[in-house]
Amino acid sequence: MDKEKHISTIISVLPNKPGCYQYFDKNGVIIYVGKAKNLKKRVSSYFQKEHINSNKTRVLVKHIFDIKYIVVDSEEDALLLENNLIKQYRPRYNVMLKDDKTYPFIVVKNEYFPRVYQTRNIVKDKSNYFGPYASVYIAKIMLHLIKNIYPIRTCLLPLTPENIKAGKYKVCLEYHIKRCKGPCVGLQSVEDYNENITEVKEILKGNSSRITRLLLDQMKELSAEMKFEEAQVLKEKYDLIENYRSKSTVVPPTLHNIDVFSFEENDSSAFINFMHIGNGAIVQVYTIEYKKRLDEAKEELLGLGIIEMRQRFNSTAKEIIVPFLPDASIDDASFFIPQKGDKRKLLELSIQNVKQYKVDKLKQAEKFNPEQRTTRILKTIQTDLHMNVMPMHIECFDNSNIQGTNPVAACVVFKKAKPSKKDYRHFHIKTVEGPDDFASMIEVVTRRYTRLKDENEPLPQLVVIDGGKGQLNAATEVLRRLDLLDKITIIGLAKRLEEIFFPGDPIPLILDKNSETLKVIQQLRDEAHRFGITFHRSLRSKKQIKSELDSINGIGEKTKQVLFKKYKSVKRIREASLDELEGLIGKSKANILVSGLNHIK
Repeated sequence: MDKEKHISTIISVLPNKPGCYQYFDKNGVIIYVGKAKNLKKRVSSYFQKEHINSNKTRVLVKHIFDIKYIVVDSEEDALLLENNLIKQYRPRYNVMLKDDKTYPFIVVKNEYFPRVYQTRNIVKDKSNYFGPYASVYIAKIMLHLIKNIYPIRTCLLPLTPENIKAGKYKVCLEYHIKRCKGPCVGLQSVEDYNENITEVKEILKGNSSRITRLLLDQMKELSAEMKFEEAQVLKEKYDLIENYRSKSTVVPPTLHNIDVFSFEENDSSAFINFMHIGNGAIVQVYTIEYKKRLDEAKEELLGLGIIEMRQRFNSTAKEIIVPFLPDASIDDASFFIPQKGDKRKLLELSIQNVKQYKVDKLKQAEKFNPEQRTTRILKTIQTDLHMNVMPMHIECFDNSNIQGTNPVAACVVFKKAKPSKKDYRHFHIKTVEGPDDFASMIEVVTRRYTRLKDENEPLPQLVVIDGGKGQLNAATEVLRRLDLLDKITIIGLAKRLEEIFFPGDPIPLILDKNSETLKVIQQLRDEAHRFGITFHRSLRSKKQIKSELDSINGIGEKTKQVLFKKYKSVKRIREASLDELEGLIGKSKANILVSGLNHIK
């Protein structure tokens, strides 16, 4: 039986029920796992030409040689099963969970006189793990708080009743500085120690308000009994917890047992942040990354992420805050998109975290591969300016025409989004009389690209004109006349609002001020302006030297070089005393120079 007939036969008997389907290649390897509310409709859609609008999906379908499916009771079961199958088989065309960041947890160890410490490894030994924490710093703050409040042991001794009774241990420095009550030598009972551990667990769960209420009640009882020293010890604990709460609480105490999810993506990955809120505190924060394989919808990816996180952290929250509705349905839980209020602030905090994670991942990748950053910037420019190719070679023109003198122009060149200074060019304006920016731009662009064409030199993919619509139109006409307009994208950058103009379009493009495209264009413009102004000043300086010193008979080129090496300008030469000049160029030439400069006045 050929492939098409085999697939068609399977599809014809698929049930109209929720479930998971698996695609196999010709070697019997699972290449894709998917979920469906209706198996028959979903699987059939892959093989209907009008529905295959993605090259990646077409490639997947080409490699499908067999289909198997599993029927389940509900859409939620289908989502759970899909998530488990993807993790088990890691199919080639499914999104891949990249969980390479191990977050810190705080563990209350399952042992006699339990220890409390930070770890990244979760061991199934019936210990209690709290977290994950967004950073090591936050986990350390929690541990520091706990150790300041409760005298919990930090040693690695195997404190069994037999070892303690046998007198195997001695108290250490922690006992002498009152950070431990010496359970190793029987000075603290296991019941008293475990009372502290119970309170520690409540704090780690986010139930610190419960502990402070308990401490407050105990303080009042001790004060009423005139036990002021014991009450003072409890007050110090109370103050430490309240101080921590005031600094760390960003959640109203009324909010409890809520999951918050946010979503960010780029071309290759999707990032999903998870926060769990319990007893008016953020108890857990975690971000995962999915590597995309097909053109997965964000709703589908968010649904996968929600199932993954809730499974991983055993969340039973009945309220799930999301930025948009996912492609998922969870029994006994509802999705909520807040528009304002405290829940909106929680969503914004989650969004801030997922965006930061995305930026951090990008920076890490670009640190190890600088070319990746260049490619990303060039692709961004290509997208923003609607170009057909990446602008590997960009040129920018600027006219310098200060007070109508020495009209010049500058052309700066960027290759791979970086200045290529050896390719910079200056132009003396030859055919234009007076300050005429449009005519000057026509002359410079004509000279530049006529020469590149005649010499078969590489042409830029993008040309930036420092100026508004007038100068852009002038340069555009030149490219049209040279038959280059279909090979080169040309834009104008207006100075006032940093507007980008395209030929023939009266409505400018206004990019975000933090846009990388705008930053590169601004850098080009600023560099062209600097380069042009430097050249203009050099010409004016040379002209000034020529007009003032060259007209003085008896002052030759070598004498001028000596004078300008010391004084830098004619103005400073004029200000120098006769004695200084005599010491530098001799009495005779000094007198000739002073007399000549006075005559020029």
